[in-house]
Amino acid sequence: MSHPFKPAWWLRSPHLQTIWPVYMRPRPSLPLVTESVTLQDGDSLLLQRYDRPNAPHVLVLHGLEGSLNSHYAKPTLKALYDAGFSPIFMQLRGSSGIPNKKPYSYHSGRTQDVVEVIDYLAKTERPVIGLVGFSLGGNLTLKYMGERGANTTIRAAVAVSIPFQLAACAQRLGQGFSQIYGKHLLKDLKKSYRHKFQTLTSPLSVDLEQIKTLYQFDNQITGPLNDFKDAKDYYSKSSSAAFLKTIHYPTLIIHAKDDPFMTPAIVPTASEVSSAVTLDISEHGGHVGFVQGRWPWSVNYWLEQRISGWLSEQLL
Repeated sequence: MSHPFKPAWWLRSPHLQTIWPVYMRPRPSLPLVTESVTLQDGDSLLLQRYDRPNAPHVLVLHGLEGSLNSHYAKPTLKALYDAGFSPIFMQLRGSSGIPNKKPYSYHSGRTQDVVEVIDYLAKTERPVIGLVGFSLGGNLTLKYMGERGANTTIRAAVAVSIPFQLAACAQRLGQGFSQIYGKHLLKDLKKSYRHKFQTLTSPLSVDLEQIKTLYQFDNQITGPLNDFKDAKDYYSKSSSAAFLKTIHYPTLIIHAKDDPFMTPAIVPTASEVSSAVTLDISEHGGHVGFVQGRWPWSVNYWLEQRISGWLSEQLL
Protein backbone atom coordinates (compact mmCIF):
# COMPACT_ATOMS: atom_id res chain seq x y z
CA MET A 1 0.00 0.00 0.00
CA SER A 2 1.61 3.21 -1.18
CA HIS A 3 -0.70 5.65 0.62
CA PRO A 4 -1.75 4.06 3.93
CA PHE A 5 -5.21 4.94 5.21
CA LYS A 6 -5.47 5.75 8.90
CA PRO A 7 -9.03 5.94 10.25
CA ALA A 8 -10.26 8.66 12.56
CA TRP A 9 -9.61 7.50 16.13
CA TRP A 10 -13.27 7.98 16.97
CA LEU A 11 -14.35 6.02 13.87
CA ARG A 12 -12.17 2.89 13.89
CA SER A 13 -15.08 0.45 13.87
CA PRO A 14 -15.80 -0.97 10.39
CA HIS A 15 -19.50 -0.39 10.96
CA LEU A 16 -19.03 3.26 11.90
CA GLN A 17 -16.74 3.71 8.88
CA THR A 18 -19.44 2.19 6.67
CA ILE A 19 -22.45 3.98 8.14
CA TRP A 20 -21.08 7.45 8.95
CA PRO A 21 -20.75 8.80 5.39
CA VAL A 22 -24.14 7.35 4.40
CA TYR A 23 -26.02 9.41 6.97
CA MET A 24 -23.65 12.22 7.96
CA ARG A 25 -21.94 13.29 4.77
CA PRO A 26 -23.46 16.22 2.84
CA ARG A 27 -23.73 15.78 -0.93
CA PRO A 28 -22.43 18.66 -3.07
CA SER A 29 -24.75 20.31 -5.57
CA LEU A 30 -23.30 19.87 -9.06
CA PRO A 31 -24.43 21.21 -12.47
CA LEU A 32 -24.81 17.76 -14.00
CA VAL A 33 -26.12 17.06 -17.50
CA THR A 34 -28.38 14.03 -17.95
CA GLU A 35 -28.06 11.92 -21.08
CA SER A 36 -29.99 8.81 -22.10
CA VAL A 37 -28.20 5.99 -23.91
CA THR A 38 -30.05 3.34 -25.93
CA LEU A 39 -28.39 -0.06 -25.72
CA GLN A 40 -28.20 -2.62 -28.51
CA ASP A 41 -31.08 -4.66 -27.09
CA GLY A 42 -33.37 -1.62 -27.10
CA ASP A 43 -33.10 -1.01 -23.37
CA SER A 44 -31.71 2.25 -22.02
CA LEU A 45 -29.81 3.78 -19.13
CA LEU A 46 -28.85 7.25 -17.96
CA LEU A 47 -25.53 9.05 -17.78
CA GLN A 48 -24.89 12.05 -15.53
CA ARG A 49 -22.09 14.22 -16.89
CA TYR A 50 -20.02 16.85 -15.09
CA ASP A 51 -18.56 18.39 -18.21
CA ARG A 52 -15.13 19.99 -18.23
CA PRO A 53 -14.20 21.18 -21.75
CA ASN A 54 -11.16 19.52 -23.35
CA ALA A 55 -10.59 17.26 -20.34
CA PRO A 56 -10.11 13.46 -20.40
CA HIS A 57 -13.23 11.47 -19.58
CA VAL A 58 -13.58 9.11 -16.62
CA LEU A 59 -16.57 6.77 -16.23
CA VAL A 60 -17.85 6.08 -12.69
CA LEU A 61 -19.92 3.00 -11.71
CA HIS A 62 -22.03 2.67 -8.55
CA GLY A 63 -22.72 -0.28 -6.26
CA LEU A 64 -25.67 -2.61 -5.64
CA GLU A 65 -28.87 -0.56 -5.45
CA GLY A 66 -26.70 2.56 -5.62
CA SER A 67 -27.39 5.72 -7.57
CA LEU A 68 -26.32 9.31 -7.99
CA ASN A 69 -27.59 9.82 -4.42
CA SER A 70 -25.08 7.36 -2.96
CA HIS A 71 -22.74 9.04 -0.50
CA TYR A 72 -19.67 8.52 -2.69
CA ALA A 73 -21.17 9.50 -6.05
CA LYS A 74 -21.22 13.30 -6.24
CA PRO A 75 -18.11 13.78 -4.05
CA THR A 76 -16.16 11.53 -6.42
CA LEU A 77 -17.44 13.39 -9.47
CA LYS A 78 -16.41 16.69 -7.87
CA ALA A 79 -12.95 15.40 -6.91
CA LEU A 80 -12.36 14.13 -10.45
CA TYR A 81 -13.57 17.39 -11.96
CA ASP A 82 -11.37 19.44 -9.63
CA ALA A 83 -8.39 17.24 -10.59
CA GLY A 84 -8.85 18.08 -14.27
CA PHE A 85 -11.12 15.31 -15.53
CA SER A 86 -14.55 15.31 -17.15
CA PRO A 87 -16.36 12.62 -15.13
CA ILE A 88 -19.44 10.70 -16.26
CA PHE A 89 -21.62 8.76 -13.82
CA MET A 90 -23.23 5.66 -15.33
CA GLN A 91 -26.56 4.72 -13.77
CA LEU A 92 -26.77 0.98 -14.40
CA ARG A 93 -29.91 -0.09 -16.20
CA GLY A 94 -32.94 0.21 -13.94
CA SER A 95 -31.11 2.02 -11.13
CA SER A 96 -32.17 5.61 -11.90
CA GLY A 97 -35.62 5.26 -10.34
CA ILE A 98 -37.16 4.53 -13.73
CA PRO A 99 -37.52 0.77 -14.43
CA ASN A 100 -35.70 -0.49 -17.49
CA LYS A 101 -37.69 -1.96 -20.37
CA LYS A 102 -36.33 -5.50 -20.32
CA PRO A 103 -37.14 -8.19 -17.74
CA TYR A 104 -33.45 -8.70 -16.95
CA SER A 105 -31.46 -6.26 -14.86
CA TYR A 106 -28.01 -4.95 -14.09
CA HIS A 107 -25.89 -7.33 -12.05
CA SER A 108 -22.32 -7.89 -10.85
CA GLY A 109 -21.17 -9.45 -14.11
CA ARG A 110 -22.97 -7.44 -16.80
CA THR A 111 -19.85 -5.85 -18.28
CA GLN A 112 -21.43 -5.75 -21.75
CA ASP A 113 -23.34 -2.62 -20.70
CA VAL A 114 -20.04 -0.98 -19.72
CA VAL A 115 -18.58 -1.96 -23.09
CA GLU A 116 -21.55 -0.44 -24.93
CA VAL A 117 -21.43 2.83 -22.99
CA ILE A 118 -17.68 3.22 -23.55
CA ASP A 119 -18.17 2.50 -27.27
CA TYR A 120 -21.06 4.96 -27.45
CA LEU A 121 -19.02 7.72 -25.82
CA ALA A 122 -16.10 7.04 -28.17
CA LYS A 123 -18.39 7.30 -31.20
CA THR A 124 -19.73 10.61 -29.91
CA GLU A 125 -16.17 11.98 -29.58
CA ARG A 126 -15.91 11.54 -25.81
CA PRO A 127 -13.42 8.71 -25.44
CA VAL A 128 -13.20 7.36 -21.90
CA ILE A 129 -9.68 6.67 -20.63
CA GLY A 130 -10.40 6.18 -16.91
CA LEU A 131 -12.80 3.87 -15.07
CA VAL A 132 -13.84 3.96 -11.40
CA GLY A 133 -16.16 1.49 -9.69
CA PHE A 134 -17.55 1.10 -6.17
CA SER A 135 -18.58 -2.24 -4.63
CA LEU A 136 -20.65 -4.01 -7.34
CA GLY A 137 -19.34 -1.35 -9.73
CA GLY A 138 -15.84 -2.23 -8.56
CA ASN A 139 -16.47 -5.87 -9.43
CA LEU A 140 -17.66 -4.76 -12.87
CA THR A 141 -14.56 -2.59 -13.26
CA LEU A 142 -12.12 -5.40 -12.49
CA LYS A 143 -14.03 -7.95 -14.55
CA TYR A 144 -14.13 -5.52 -17.49
CA MET A 145 -10.41 -4.75 -17.25
CA GLY A 146 -9.54 -8.45 -17.05
CA GLU A 147 -11.86 -9.46 -19.88
CA ARG A 148 -10.68 -6.77 -22.25
CA GLY A 149 -6.96 -6.95 -21.50
CA ALA A 150 -5.18 -4.63 -23.94
CA ASN A 151 -8.33 -4.30 -26.07
CA THR A 152 -9.75 -1.19 -24.43
CA THR A 153 -9.41 2.59 -24.47
CA ILE A 154 -9.25 2.57 -20.66
CA ARG A 155 -5.70 3.42 -19.60
CA ALA A 156 -6.23 3.38 -15.84
CA ALA A 157 -8.92 2.08 -13.48
CA VAL A 158 -9.79 2.18 -9.79
CA ALA A 159 -11.97 -0.32 -7.92
CA VAL A 160 -13.16 0.26 -4.34
CA SER A 161 -14.53 -2.17 -1.70
CA ILE A 162 -14.92 -5.05 -4.13
CA PRO A 163 -16.90 -8.29 -3.66
CA PHE A 164 -14.11 -10.31 -5.29
CA GLN A 165 -15.91 -13.60 -4.57
CA LEU A 166 -19.66 -13.12 -4.72
CA ALA A 167 -20.60 -16.38 -3.02
CA ALA A 168 -18.46 -15.59 0.02
CA CYS A 169 -19.94 -12.09 0.21
CA ALA A 170 -23.52 -13.37 0.05
CA GLN A 171 -22.68 -15.77 2.88
CA ARG A 172 -21.06 -13.01 4.97
CA LEU A 173 -24.09 -10.75 4.57
CA GLY A 174 -26.19 -13.44 6.19
CA GLN A 175 -24.04 -13.65 9.32
CA GLY A 176 -23.68 -11.66 12.55
CA PHE A 177 -24.02 -7.89 12.46
CA SER A 178 -23.46 -7.98 8.69
CA GLN A 179 -27.03 -9.31 8.40
CA ILE A 180 -28.13 -5.71 8.92
CA TYR A 181 -26.53 -4.71 5.62
CA GLY A 182 -27.82 -7.85 3.91
CA LYS A 183 -31.39 -7.20 5.03
CA HIS A 184 -31.17 -3.56 3.96
CA LEU A 185 -29.94 -4.52 0.49
CA LEU A 186 -32.55 -7.27 0.21
CA LYS A 187 -35.32 -4.83 1.11
CA ASP A 188 -34.15 -2.44 -1.63
CA LEU A 189 -33.85 -5.27 -4.18
CA LYS A 190 -37.38 -6.46 -3.44
CA LYS A 191 -38.69 -2.91 -3.74
CA SER A 192 -36.99 -2.49 -7.10
CA TYR A 193 -38.36 -5.84 -8.31
CA ARG A 194 -41.92 -4.92 -7.32
CA HIS A 195 -41.61 -1.46 -8.89
CA LYS A 196 -40.29 -2.86 -12.15
CA PHE A 197 -42.90 -5.55 -12.58
CA GLN A 198 -45.83 -3.26 -11.94
CA THR A 199 -45.73 -2.47 -15.65
CA LEU A 200 -43.88 -5.54 -17.03
CA THR A 201 -44.83 -9.19 -16.74
CA SER A 202 -42.20 -11.11 -14.82
CA PRO A 203 -41.01 -14.33 -16.48
CA LEU A 204 -40.50 -15.78 -13.00
CA SER A 205 -42.92 -17.25 -10.52
CA VAL A 206 -41.60 -16.27 -7.10
CA ASP A 207 -42.98 -15.38 -3.69
CA LEU A 208 -40.95 -12.41 -2.49
CA GLU A 209 -42.20 -12.86 1.05
CA GLN A 210 -40.46 -16.25 1.23
CA ILE A 211 -37.10 -14.83 0.15
CA LYS A 212 -35.18 -14.06 3.34
CA THR A 213 -31.54 -13.71 2.24
CA LEU A 214 -29.49 -12.21 -0.59
CA TYR A 215 -28.46 -15.71 -1.64
CA GLN A 216 -32.11 -16.72 -2.00
CA PHE A 217 -32.82 -13.57 -4.02
CA ASP A 218 -29.89 -14.28 -6.34
CA ASN A 219 -30.82 -17.96 -6.58
CA GLN A 220 -34.47 -17.35 -7.42
CA ILE A 221 -34.36 -13.98 -9.18
CA THR A 222 -30.99 -12.46 -10.16
CA GLY A 223 -29.65 -15.71 -11.59
CA PRO A 224 -32.67 -16.98 -13.55
CA LEU A 225 -33.68 -13.49 -14.66
CA ASN A 226 -30.26 -12.98 -16.26
CA ASP A 227 -29.78 -16.38 -17.94
CA PHE A 228 -27.81 -18.06 -15.15
CA LYS A 229 -28.85 -21.47 -13.85
CA ASP A 230 -28.88 -20.34 -10.24
CA ALA A 231 -26.93 -18.28 -7.71
CA LYS A 232 -23.95 -20.62 -7.83
CA ASP A 233 -23.68 -20.22 -11.62
CA TYR A 234 -24.15 -16.44 -11.36
CA TYR A 235 -21.50 -16.08 -8.65
CA SER A 236 -19.02 -18.32 -10.44
CA LYS A 237 -19.22 -16.50 -13.77
CA SER A 238 -19.48 -12.94 -12.41
CA SER A 239 -16.90 -12.78 -9.59
CA SER A 240 -13.98 -10.50 -10.45
CA ALA A 241 -11.39 -12.68 -8.66
CA ALA A 242 -11.09 -14.84 -11.78
CA PHE A 243 -10.13 -11.86 -13.95
CA LEU A 244 -7.40 -10.20 -11.87
CA LYS A 245 -4.45 -11.93 -13.54
CA THR A 246 -5.36 -10.70 -17.04
CA ILE A 247 -5.61 -6.96 -16.30
CA HIS A 248 -3.32 -5.16 -18.75
CA TYR A 249 -3.50 -1.47 -17.81
CA PRO A 250 -2.72 0.21 -14.45
CA THR A 251 -5.48 -0.59 -11.99
CA LEU A 252 -5.72 0.47 -8.35
CA ILE A 253 -7.63 -1.70 -5.87
CA ILE A 254 -8.67 0.12 -2.68
CA HIS A 255 -10.03 -2.24 -0.05
CA ALA A 256 -10.26 -2.61 3.73
CA LYS A 257 -9.67 -5.93 5.47
CA ASP A 258 -12.43 -5.09 7.95
CA ASP A 259 -15.06 -4.56 5.22
CA PRO A 260 -18.23 -5.96 6.87
CA PHE A 261 -19.67 -7.02 3.50
CA MET A 262 -17.03 -9.76 3.22
CA THR A 263 -14.09 -11.41 4.98
CA PRO A 264 -10.31 -10.77 4.74
CA ALA A 265 -9.91 -14.25 3.22
CA ILE A 266 -11.21 -13.12 -0.17
CA VAL A 267 -8.82 -10.17 -0.51
CA PRO A 268 -6.32 -10.94 -3.31
CA THR A 269 -2.58 -11.09 -2.71
CA ALA A 270 0.12 -9.79 -5.04
CA SER A 271 0.53 -13.27 -6.54
CA GLU A 272 -3.15 -13.36 -7.48
CA VAL A 273 -3.16 -10.17 -9.58
CA SER A 274 -1.29 -9.05 -12.66
CA SER A 275 1.74 -6.78 -12.50
CA ALA A 276 -0.48 -3.91 -13.68
CA VAL A 277 -2.46 -3.96 -10.41
CA THR A 278 -1.64 -1.84 -7.36
CA LEU A 279 -3.12 -3.10 -4.09
CA ASP A 280 -4.05 -0.49 -1.50
CA ILE A 281 -5.22 -2.86 1.23
CA SER A 282 -5.75 -1.27 4.63
CA GLU A 283 -6.58 -2.77 8.01
CA HIS A 284 -9.50 -0.38 8.52
CA GLY A 285 -11.97 1.54 6.37
CA GLY A 286 -15.20 -0.43 6.32
CA HIS A 287 -17.23 -0.64 3.13
CA VAL A 288 -16.73 2.46 0.95
CA GLY A 289 -15.91 4.40 4.11
CA PHE A 290 -12.27 5.47 4.60
CA VAL A 291 -13.08 8.44 6.85
CA GLN A 292 -10.28 10.38 8.51
CA GLY A 293 -10.27 13.44 10.76
CA ARG A 294 -9.23 14.43 14.24
CA TRP A 295 -12.75 15.36 15.33
CA PRO A 296 -16.31 14.63 14.13
CA TRP A 297 -16.68 18.28 13.09
CA SER A 298 -13.45 18.20 11.09
CA VAL A 299 -13.78 15.18 8.81
CA ASN A 300 -11.52 14.27 5.92
CA TYR A 301 -12.86 11.89 3.30
CA TRP A 302 -9.69 10.16 2.10
CA LEU A 303 -11.21 7.97 -0.59
CA GLU A 304 -11.93 10.39 -3.43
CA GLN A 305 -8.62 12.16 -2.81
CA ARG A 306 -6.79 8.90 -3.32
CA ILE A 307 -8.84 8.06 -6.42
CA SER A 308 -8.43 11.44 -8.14
CA GLY A 309 -4.77 11.72 -7.11
CA TRP A 310 -3.85 8.31 -8.46
CA LEU A 311 -5.71 8.80 -11.73
CA SER A 312 -4.00 12.16 -12.15
CA GLU A 313 -0.61 10.45 -11.80
CA GLN A 314 -1.56 7.89 -14.43
CA LEU A 315 -3.46 9.98 -16.96
CA LEU A 316 -2.61 13.69 -16.75
